[in-house]
Amino acid sequence: MRGLPPPEHPLVSVIDLASVKNFPPAEPESLVYDFYAIFLKKKCNANFRYGQQRYDFDSGTMFFMAPNQVLGIEPRDEKRPKQTGWMLLLHPDLLWNTPLASAIKQYEYFDYAVNEALFLAEKEEAVVTDIVHDLGAEIRGNMDAFTQRIVIAQLELLLSYGDRFYHRQFLTRKISGHKMLGRLENLLTGYFDDERLLKKGLPTVQFVAESLNVSPNYLSGLLKVLTGQSTLQHIHDKVIEKAKEKLSTSELLVSEIAYELGFEYPQSFSKLFKAKTHVSPQAFRQSFN
Repeated sequence: MRGLPPPEHPLVSVIDLASVKNFPPAEPESLVYDFYAIFLKKKCNANFRYGQQRYDFDSGTMFFMAPNQVLGIEPRDEKRPKQTGWMLLLHPDLLWNTPLASAIKQYEYFDYAVNEALFLAEKEEAVVTDIVHDLGAEIRGNMDAFTQRIVIAQLELLLSYGDRFYHRQFLTRKISGHKMLGRLENLLTGYFDDERLLKKGLPTVQFVAESLNVSPNYLSGLLKVLTGQSTLQHIHDKVIEKAKEKLSTSELLVSEIAYELGFEYPQSFSKLFKAKTHVSPQAFRQSFN
């Protein structure tokens, strides 16, 4: 479909995007890969959608896809410069019997693409590109007993740099991060102020992330950098805030408050309240008398 030569290694490929043909008129609207894919694209003649986010790749942008994820493609009609960059395609079978087989699942940015690509500075782009070029040279050589070990080491190095640059991005994009924090606060306030608590119970991390159009891992990672707390801890803080309000301003029984706050069992509410405040709900109420 892309007019590329056959892979030089059965389980891993490095592709120079300048060699990829333009998108044909019958380009599929979406693709599903059964392998990992890491992209660095610039000046591409199409828009891409992964999860809820649309990427145009006008500047150095890197993003990561896990197997069986859907990649949407929107070809552009206007003439644009020839796309540049690279793709690293990795079949999971390459990782068998290596520590990376399980460790790769710990790199949260394979989910981050739901709403956040990695925007690289020029020096950062050069670092990851050098690693990928070295990996490409390794798989183009004569394969021997050391090939897999060297390729895995290069992959681990690339993923570690990806981790570093993502955390740098959290820090350098604090303005957008604080906007996300404001949206989270508005979402939780609205949820706890209407009838959804009684109907659906406490909001889950998955629900909050989907409502904010990000992945759960991305949201918790961002919140950890900004506030030191995970998404679940923010939800619990909102629970305690509302509980204190009800305990101090109403005569509702503790069990009634627990049900109103979405708890199926009052004991679970009391346990969380004491863990957060170091006093029981009843003791907290008595402190106002």
